[in-house]
Amino acid sequence: MHRILGGNPLSVLFRLFVLSIVVGMILTLFGLSPFGLIDAVQVAILRVYHMGFSAFGWLFQYFLIGAVIVVPLWLIGRFWALSTRSGSERR
Repeated sequence: MHRILGGNPLSVLFRLFVLSIVVGMILTLFGLSPFGLIDAVQVAILRVYHMGFSAFGWLFQYFLIGAVIVVPLWLIGRFWALSTRSGSERR
């Protein structure tokens, strides 16, 4: 238990208790509360989540716009290659 906690369990608990009070006082000076921090984390996660899926929406839109040009050109190129290949085999 000593190796896991880094010292005597009662001593570690006391240090964590005192450190929690000090950090709590400092955060209160900045106007932060536990519920405010939890809300801020939730909002940040939701923003990243929505940005990620909106990025996929833009990506799909760019794909469609590009596919309108690329796919017909690819098909023309494939047909052209097939016609020239079959024309060279006739000779």
